[in-house]
Amino acid sequence: MKLNMTGLALAMSAVLLAGCSSTEEEGLTDSAQGTDASTSGYNDGSMSGSQFGSGNGLSSGSAYGSGSNLGPEFSDPNSPLSKQTIYFELDSSQVKQEFVPVVAAHAQYLASHPGQRVILAGHADERGSSEYNIALGEQRAKSVERMIRAQGVGSNQLEVVSYGEEKPAVSGHDESAWQMNRRVEVGYQ
Repeated sequence: MKLNMTGLALAMSAVLLAGCSSTEEEGLTDSAQGTDASTSGYNDGSMSGSQFGSGNGLSSGSAYGSGSNLGPEFSDPNSPLSKQTIYFELDSSQVKQEFVPVVAAHAQYLASHPGQRVILAGHADERGSSEYNIALGEQRAKSVERMIRAQGVGSNQLEVVSYGEEKPAVSGHDESAWQMNRRVEVGYQ
């Protein structure tokens, strides 16, 4: 089912008002409680892209880009732009509330720098079949993409890829490793 941006915003608002915290998206069930991918309030002018620097260069050192010509805000630990990894709950493609400001900051930066491109790389932990994990990684990357596009970023600036369980951030077979592997990485090009 395809929704336009207005329909998506209305649907997200309805979910927030209803207090519902679980969704089903293209066959993937989100069983995480207390997560929400809403971006309401983050495109209200309180964050302007100009506060994030000129950003006319290449990547900030993410695994998916090269170079370090982005502005100093990408290396400032107090800036949400310095966070280029968005983590997810088990079997969920819904952006956790704590990462909504991070996604919003990247959206604002991209909207104010239309020549800048990013790769949104979705990942999963090792549990589940390879096919399931590829699909889940893709859904995670698409969730971030939808949030960014809802704030005016052009689709030509975004590329979605999924690696499933194939490129773990952390080796290990326990919850602490799995938590670090359920992610989307924002890689500036």
